[in-house]
Amino acid sequence: MRMKNPPHPGDFIRTEIIKPAGLSVTAAALSLGVSRPALASLLNSEAALSGEMALHIEKAFGVKMDALPRMRASYDIAQTRKREKQIHVRRLRQFANAHA
Repeated sequence: MRMKNPPHPGDFIRTEIIKPAGLSVTAAALSLGVSRPALASLLNSEAALSGEMALHIEKAFGVKMDALPRMRASYDIAQTRKREKQIHVRRLRQFANAHA
């Protein structure tokens, strides 16, 4: 069963890793070896999570990197589903009954 409103990975990282560790964004960025603006954009749900950033987070905090992109995919799917009625396509006849 899919979550109706899954969190952005940045929100998860901020609330479940950075804050509980008592780290500032600057300190976390230094630990991760990334720029403060790059980390802040991710934590504020303004930037996508890259595979490289996921690996930095795994190495610094022990969160398995493959869990984070799955979280991002769930977030993206939920955001797209919210706009489903705005997306208009014309179904091709040969695919009308396939994958329904």
